[in-house]
Amino acid sequence: MTQVELAGTTGLSPATVSNIVKELSASGVLHTSVTSRSGRRATLVTLSHEIGLVAGVHFSSRHLRIAIADASTAVVAETHVPLSLDHRHDAELDRVVLLLGDMCDSLGTTIPDLLAVGLGIPAPVDRRTGMVSTPGLLRGWEGIDVGGSLEARVGRPVFVDSEANLGGLAEVRSGAAREASAAAFIHVGHHISAALMIDGTPFHGVTGKAGQIGHVTIDENGPICRCGNRGCLETLAAGPALLDLFREDAGMHRVSDLVHAAEDGDASSQRVIADAGRHIGIAAANLSNLFDPERIVVGGELGLAGETLLAPLRHALERSALASAEGIPEVVMASWADRAALRGAIALAIENAPMPIEIADKTPA
Repeated sequence: MTQVELAGTTGLSPATVSNIVKELSASGVLHTSVTSRSGRRATLVTLSHEIGLVAGVHFSSRHLRIAIADASTAVVAETHVPLSLDHRHDAELDRVVLLLGDMCDSLGTTIPDLLAVGLGIPAPVDRRTGMVSTPGLLRGWEGIDVGGSLEARVGRPVFVDSEANLGGLAEVRSGAAREASAAAFIHVGHHISAALMIDGTPFHGVTGKAGQIGHVTIDENGPICRCGNRGCLETLAAGPALLDLFREDAGMHRVSDLVHAAEDGDASSQRVIADAGRHIGIAAANLSNLFDPERIVVGGELGLAGETLLAPLRHALERSALASAEGIPEVVMASWADRAALRGAIALAIENAPMPIEIADKTPA
């Protein structure tokens, strides 16, 4: 914002704003530049990158996304690459280091200059050990202190959580769950999982498995799930189960292909997504009866299907959830869509990063 806009927003006098900006600019917290507003010269005020940069890393089942952001969460560099289904932690963490190095070079900085790294993976994480909580949910990553392994490679503090918890964190901080005291974020893509957000913080449980809605039993005689049980929600509504219905279609390889086909009016794709929505709605009703959220936010790749998914989800929720005086929880699409986990990784890094001592000491109380 410009100094004039800051004065109007805060109610402070222009002179007071000018003095504050000068003081914080001298301490390295703010950066000023010349711009124009309505044809007039003005002073633009932004947070200074000198206060530090952080990185967010999100491993989904099929994509690796990396972003570098400043202290205001503004992304200054971003990249993403596809992943094979059988990717392993060692090769992919090495790739993260290479990509981070290239991104830092483009910004005129280095990896050691990063304050912290936030890392999200598509599995629950035991925060006591840094390892995947449940065997079978992320093969090739089991028995590994994931955060510690990346930290050893980059030499910077690394903070790790599940992609669902990070998606929930992003939606609570700056998205569709911002004003909710209790909210559930449901990540729907190649896998299905949820974050239980209480007063802005994800509830992890003892071993990090809280919110694993993808492994709620929907049909006890159903297909075998990767977790070893039968008829889990994932076997009926996650990406592989849905794409398997189109195995004869050469153009249907990813969840995004299914969503695009539904958007283009393909009746079969729309029906498959709607059926998935009904299954998810039943599981969401169970979650609502146990957790009692005021809002349910749906994100991930399949969440991009919008009302094709959400309308049948709401209908199933209305039929099965206990209603309060206010009704059932509100169901909305995620503000950050399939980038929620990446934004959450950035937020996790910022909230846990140590402030640079030379700047923190100069910052006015």
